[in-house]
Amino acid sequence: MTRDHHRTDHRVLSGHAAVLATPNLDTDQIMPKQFLRGIDKSGLAPGLLYDLRFDGTGQPRPDFLLNQPAFAGVDVLIAGSNYGCGSSREHAVWGMQQYGFQAVVASSFGEIFYSNALNNRLLLAMVAEDDVQAFMAEAAAQPGPLALTIDVQQRLVRSAGHSAGFVLSDRHQRMFLQGLDVIGASLSHADQIQAFAERHWAAQPWVKDVARHTRERLSAAAGG
Repeated sequence: MTRDHHRTDHRVLSGHAAVLATPNLDTDQIMPKQFLRGIDKSGLAPGLLYDLRFDGTGQPRPDFLLNQPAFAGVDVLIAGSNYGCGSSREHAVWGMQQYGFQAVVASSFGEIFYSNALNNRLLLAMVAEDDVQAFMAEAAAQPGPLALTIDVQQRLVRSAGHSAGFVLSDRHQRMFLQGLDVIGASLSHADQIQAFAERHWAAQPWVKDVARHTRERLSAAAGG
């Protein structure tokens, strides 16, 4: 699937949005269990929202918004409340990103999905329910996707007809502004982590490489 992304920089995301207004859309629906069999996180885009996108014979549902040609390049989702509730599968986030989504705008999210998304740099803009309804109404009044700008620096979502502030922690804001996922954010403190480890080992040398030393002792004992 070829996606038409509308990336600018880490401060501002400019994209086009589709509406999926169903509340309480859980991660089992976002990424069904049959797509979790791989040993890595690749190849998940075909499974995204599978039961909504396809019928029982595997044919695309023509009335589903994401299957319509005008919405082929959307990269922002305006969703119903409590989006991403249910199980903690991180595959739901990976699948959304592989399909082409950069952000989700909703009034609330499943707690674990929220953390998984932000840690993987899928931007979740949590706005008031009245603001979600305003964006949905604006989207419904036009034939194609709704153009949206999400300003991470200002924590603001804008369309042609509406704007709304969104909630984002300072830590996650810094990660997005610096282009980091949670691993990259951790590695940015590598020097401090190493200094702490060295102080810890100096004060308690018996805990350094304890697993390796234990294996060596067991191997020696077995060989004896």
